Amino acid sequence: MDEVPDFGDPLDAVSRVGLACWDLRDQLGRISGLSDADAVDFARVVEECGRTLDALRVRAAGEVAKRSLRPGDQNLAAQRGCRNGTELIERVTQAPTGEVLRRVRLDKRTSSRLSLTGESLPPLLPELATAIDEGRVGTQAASQISDMLAGVEHRADPEMAALAEQALVDLATGSETGALPCTFAELKVNVQTWGILLDQDGTPPDPERAAARRGITVGVLKDGVHRVDGYATPELIGVLQRLWDAHANPAVRFGPLPGDKGPDEPWTGDEVIADLRTPAQKRHDILQAALDAATRSEQTPTLGGAAPTLLVHVALEDLTAPNGTAAIEGVDVPVPATVAHRIACTGAVQKVVFDRNGRIVRLGTKERLFNHHQRKAIAARDGGCVIPGCTVPAAWCEVHHVEEHASGGPTHTDNGVLLCWWHHHTIETSGWGIRMNLGVPEIKAPPWIDPRGIYRKAPTALTRRRARRRSRPLARQR
Repeated sequence: MDEVPDFGDPLDAVSRVGLACWDLRDQLGRISGLSDADAVDFARVVEECGRTLDALRVRAAGEVAKRSLRPGDQNLAAQRGCRNGTELIERVTQAPTGEVLRRVRLDKRTSSRLSLTGESLPPLLPELATAIDEGRVGTQAASQISDMLAGVEHRADPEMAALAEQALVDLATGSETGALPCTFAELKVNVQTWGILLDQDGTPPDPERAAARRGITVGVLKDGVHRVDGYATPELIGVLQRLWDAHANPAVRFGPLPGDKGPDEPWTGDEVIADLRTPAQKRHDILQAALDAATRSEQTPTLGGAAPTLLVHVALEDLTAPNGTAAIEGVDVPVPATVAHRIACTGAVQKVVFDRNGRIVRLGTKERLFNHHQRKAIAARDGGCVIPGCTVPAAWCEVHHVEEHASGGPTHTDNGVLLCWWHHHTIETSGWGIRMNLGVPEIKAPPWIDPRGIYRKAPTALTRRRARRRSRPLARQR
């Protein structure tokens, strides 16, 4: 083994590395000129350098943290006017608190220790410590391994824990098989698996503490959407998962083209149309439909003597302008006026006219577009969303004016069809066509499904029941 050169003081050595990195910045513009093989090698070598620097970050943070635990005047953090070592490291490095704590925690378990008598002890995780110091494993991957082992160390068998440490280090570095190291996602799965194996009994969660953590927060509107975060109880997730599983319409294969079928041949249940939404988008749309249905329920508490109603404010000129905007009560920023069109298609409309000073000059009466009895009749006919292959039930659907209400379309059962929130939201752009033929809905598929543009009878409550009966014997045979 070649002798390692002595660079002298560690601070001086790191300073030299910093100058070298400064010189390397001139090469950034030349990366695009590398060959494919050189680009891959460049990424590998840069990452190796980064792992070494990350290891130094961990050791530096750990050392400052240790010196900030000294008593009295020897406390390093107190000397620099900081409350603790974490604050001192944050101010020196500008790293976020979570990252500082992660570095200190990792150093504590992978650096040498001192006994009560002052003797030097090996690290708690010697294999992982060696891999970090040699730059063979990144500190984020190392933290995954270290944190898991720390969580089970008081219940796991020590020999099994040591075996897990060795196996995970080998997996992260590829040292045992000689193959490429696993990805971070693959390592995370293996870490979780080892954690379950080492702590099979586990510590049962405190129900009261878990319930206290439940909650949902809604962020500000950004790029047209709100970010929703929170913690849900297992019961809520169980209910949501059942709803998602039932209505996510997982079949995304193309069904058979109509062939020689004409408009008198209806769409059938086995003609499933490709659903290009992501699973996350499907879950959103199913939740939207379920909540919309809840607002229409007679059991939902009223607000101001009426059912919970989404209020949309839009000026007359915006309602007709291509780029008009509207305001939704409870949302701080404007939304496209098309939202007002779609909501007006399904709910109630009350016209309020303001003058230029904001004074109400005319107040119209509330106009219900489809009443309760009409909706029940349409639901009895359609049985759910009329788009073939969609499984959203009638109770969750919105009633769509086939001929737009704003264009004089009548509010009549012969002009209304059921559409789920998603298909109603995209009916203008999805390529699906809907028309009424003597009060019977007919559907035309988008050109990329059926370029002939043939209208066929929409699925009905009757055809859906027949399809369910045909599927039952197959289900029993499985």
